[in-house]
Amino acid sequence: MSRPPLIGISARIYFPAAPVADIGGVFTRTLHYLEQSVAHWILGGRALAVMIPAIESQGMLARSEMSLAEYASQLDGLVLQGGNDIAPESYGETPLRPEWSGDRVRDRYEIDLFDAFVSAGKPVVGICRGCQLINVALGGTLYQDIPSQRPSEVQHLHVQQYDRQFHDAEILPGSGLARLYPGVQRTTINSIHHQAVKDLGRDLVVEARSVPDGLVEAIRWRGPSLVFGMQWHPEFMAQDQHHPSQLDGRPILEEFLAACLRRRG
Repeated sequence: MSRPPLIGISARIYFPAAPVADIGGVFTRTLHYLEQSVAHWILGGRALAVMIPAIESQGMLARSEMSLAEYASQLDGLVLQGGNDIAPESYGETPLRPEWSGDRVRDRYEIDLFDAFVSAGKPVVGICRGCQLINVALGGTLYQDIPSQRPSEVQHLHVQQYDRQFHDAEILPGSGLARLYPGVQRTTINSIHHQAVKDLGRDLVVEARSVPDGLVEAIRWRGPSLVFGMQWHPEFMAQDQHHPSQLDGRPILEEFLAACLRRRG
């Protein structure tokens, strides 16, 4: 019997300068962690999930291409999970406001990780921030803040409602996403972001847009391996039915894991 796909998940990074450091104990240290729901979403596809730690030196990342290449060699695929804003410096801009400075440390770690897996021909899926990271890693840019740079009647972030904030999205005809969801042209997705894809990165195509404002909600790479990014959180919708027409994330997970197994051979 062949082993299940072994999927790496990028780490969120907690820095002790945050207010919760006042609690003391482990919160005085830099922590790497993941949301339980992301791991459970992957496990739900009968795959194994492991978190890939970042490597830091004096508060910034020490490049470790050899170790990242080893992870890419040993693992079957990569999931870039959600989290903090991407730093505008990562796509050649400066923050419009201090609170939009993002997490440059995590950006550098995840871009290196993305490059290692793509170079190895391993499938990659990005969730929310992960979708934006894929775009930035391939030379694209972001809206630093949707309400101020791309005003819309669509609310893409509601702090109190969090994963219960939904809006409509259009799946573009002829896209890979349309193939996964035959007959579905409009759907409902959760929305927990104030940044969004602006200029597309190299060889990326748009597969879904929010309705009616047309913001990018899903992207796919036209390269030789599977690289797909979605702005919504399928792992949250897998746990609870918050909206009657919310998109089922299983076809996306199944496509990803099938690509991982094909690549493994």
